[in-house]
Amino acid sequence: MAAPPAPGGAPITDRRQLIDHVASGAKAPGAWRIGTEHEKFVFDRNTLAQVPYDGPTGIRTLLEGLVRYGWEPVLEKGNPIALTKGRANITLEPGGQFELSGAPLETLHETDAETRTHIDEVKTVARGMGVGLVGLGFQPKWRREDITWMPKGRYAIMRRYMPTKGKLGLDMMIRTCTVQVNLDYESEADMVRKFRVALALQPVATAMFANSPFLEGKPTGYLSYRSHVWEDTDPDRSGMLPFVFEPGMGYERYVEYMLDVPMYFVYRDGVYIDASGQSFRDFLNRRLPALLGEMPTITDWVDHMTTAFPEVRLKRYLEMRGADSGPVDRLAALPALWVGLLYDRTALDAAAALVADWTDAERAMLRREAPRLALATPFRHATVRAVAEQVLAIARDGLVRRARRDAAGQDESKYLAPLFAIVARGLSPAEVALEQFRKEWGGSVDPVFEAYAY
Repeated sequence: MAAPPAPGGAPITDRRQLIDHVASGAKAPGAWRIGTEHEKFVFDRNTLAQVPYDGPTGIRTLLEGLVRYGWEPVLEKGNPIALTKGRANITLEPGGQFELSGAPLETLHETDAETRTHIDEVKTVARGMGVGLVGLGFQPKWRREDITWMPKGRYAIMRRYMPTKGKLGLDMMIRTCTVQVNLDYESEADMVRKFRVALALQPVATAMFANSPFLEGKPTGYLSYRSHVWEDTDPDRSGMLPFVFEPGMGYERYVEYMLDVPMYFVYRDGVYIDASGQSFRDFLNRRLPALLGEMPTITDWVDHMTTAFPEVRLKRYLEMRGADSGPVDRLAALPALWVGLLYDRTALDAAAALVADWTDAERAMLRREAPRLALATPFRHATVRAVAEQVLAIARDGLVRRARRDAAGQDESKYLAPLFAIVARGLSPAEVALEQFRKEWGGSVDPVFEAYAY
C-alpha cells in the first residue's frame, strides 16, 4: 500500500476532473511501461516469528539498512515507513510485509533485474540482522494476535473499519502477500478491452500462482487462501465488477463506481482524518462530515482510488491483482503473463476472443472456485488447466512478437517457463507444498521458512 500522499493538488470544482484524471493515463504504445509490485513476509530466523517494527531485528532497522543502497526514507511522525529511489518505492503493508513498487520499465528483462537487485539488497541487510524473507500468498504460521501492526495512520483507520464489513479484512491486511503488475492503455476503448480480458482471466492467474494453502499451521482446504480472504473482506470495494462487461463501460462508468466506494480517510497536514464509510459524492458537494464545507483536491481523489480492491483496478493504468506471492522466478512470470496478453495486438485479439462468450455466472464461479481448486476447477467441458494452456500459448506468442531481447539474445517469453512447468504438471505450487507438508515436513509448516525463503 502507498506511502503518505504528497500534499496539495488542484481543487475539484467539477466532476469531469475525476474522469479526465483517469483519461490522462492513456499513452501511445511506444510509451507503455511495466510496473511490478511484490510483497514478502519478514521473519526472525531463530524463532520464525514476525519481526516487530522497532528493535535491532525490526522493520525500522531493515528500512534504515537499505539507505546504504541509495534509498531515501519517507517519514510519518518521525518514523520511516517507506523508501524511495527514482520512480521506485519500498513500502510496508500493515503486518510488516515488505513491498517493492517497482519503477515503470520498458522490458521484462529490466523488471526481472530490478526484482533480483531488490531481493539481493534486502537479503544482505536482513542477513546481518538475523531475519529472513519468504514469498507466500498467506502467512502459514502466525496468528492475528502474534502480529505487530506498522505505525501508519491509514492502517489504524482501516483496522477499525474492516471488521464492520467482513470477517477476514484484518487477515487481508496483515497476513497476505501478492505480486501484481501495472500496465498501460492507449485509449478508452483499449482500456475497456484490456480490463475485460484481465478481469475474466484473473481466476486463471490465481490458479497458476496459488501458493497459500496453510492457516496457523494447518491446511485450509484452499490452495489460494489469500484469494479466498478477499471474498469476505469488504463487498463494497472488492470482487469481479460485472459492470465492466456491460455496454457503456468506460472512464466515466469506473468513476461512478469509485464514487460509490465508501471512503477510508482524508489526509491533511500530515494527519489521516477518519472518514470511513463516508461518501466522496458528499465530499464533492462540500458535505463530507469529516471535513464539512471543505473542497476535495485531485490528491484526495488519487488517495481514494487506492482504497478499492477489485481483482483488476483502474487508476491511470490497469493493475492485475489476482496472484499469490512466490519465489523470484514467479515474480517475473506474473508480468510476463499479462504483458504477453495485453501488449501485443494479436495476442489481445486472441485473448478477447477466448473470453468473449463467458457469462457473468461463469466468471463468478471461476472467482469462487479457483482459490479452492486451482487448475482442477471445472470449466465447461474441461478444467481451468485447459484454459491456462491456451492462455500461456497466447502470452508466449505475444512476447515472441514483441521481440525484446536480452544481452544473450533471448526474448521475454523465457519468463513464462515456471508457468508452463506448473500447467504441464497440473499441480499448483500450493499442492506441491501440501505434499511436502504431509511427507517431508512431517505435518509441520515450519520448514517452509527455509524451503521457500529468498
